[in-house]
Amino acid sequence: MPRTKLVGSFAEAVAGVPDGATIAFGGFAGPGTPYNLIRALLAQGARDLTCVSNTTGGAHQPRMPDIGMLVENGQVRKVVCSFTAATRPTDVLPFARFHEAGEVEAELVPQGTLAERLRAAGSGIPAFYTPTGVGTEVAEGRETRVFNGREHLLEHALPVDYAFLRAWKADEAGNLRYRLSQRNFNPIMAMAARTVVVEVEEEVLPAGAMDPDDVHTPGVLVHRLVRIPPPPEGLWPTRRAERAR
Repeated sequence: MPRTKLVGSFAEAVAGVPDGATIAFGGFAGPGTPYNLIRALLAQGARDLTCVSNTTGGAHQPRMPDIGMLVENGQVRKVVCSFTAATRPTDVLPFARFHEAGEVEAELVPQGTLAERLRAAGSGIPAFYTPTGVGTEVAEGRETRVFNGREHLLEHALPVDYAFLRAWKADEAGNLRYRLSQRNFNPIMAMAARTVVVEVEEEVLPAGAMDPDDVHTPGVLVHRLVRIPPPPEGLWPTRRAERAR
């Protein structure tokens, strides 16, 4: 394995993603979302993808690259997520239109269950039981079992081919640190993925320069890093871009 996991471009970072891949996208309502990697995947063009994420994208303007754009681009076969609708009833997500037209499949998973399915995949646990979802549409046709007088639903681990993540800091060995709420789905998605690709906000440090106590995701899990350039070349949340002007 090379001494550095840093690659020269986002195009290089997503090169080789095949049609039919299952990709987990980090982030939650912005923080930790790999906007630049998603933009590169739009250009790369892999199709028939299964996308795993907390949401299917946003309705805010100006739009940032998200799963909704991949759906609009005809690249997505199925989405596994916890939220399929916008927070405001007046907003309509691109995913909703395609799903209602029967062009994209959806698997709705309660948020905590989604996190645990990913964690289980990274921990070698093939399945687990949870009371979440019992008595709802989520449980229809599914195996259940009673523990301590309470019905539980069987859930299976959710391994993925790729995880696209965004981190605050990294070193060339792939060790990652997330800033505040960036540390949402990103660490467990890194555990569940066969290949982990990360866009990094700060300068990538030499291997070994990070204090081990500052590492949230160990480099052994990470395969490729890309440093995010300043705006407008690199995509940043709006407030960061405004500060850089």
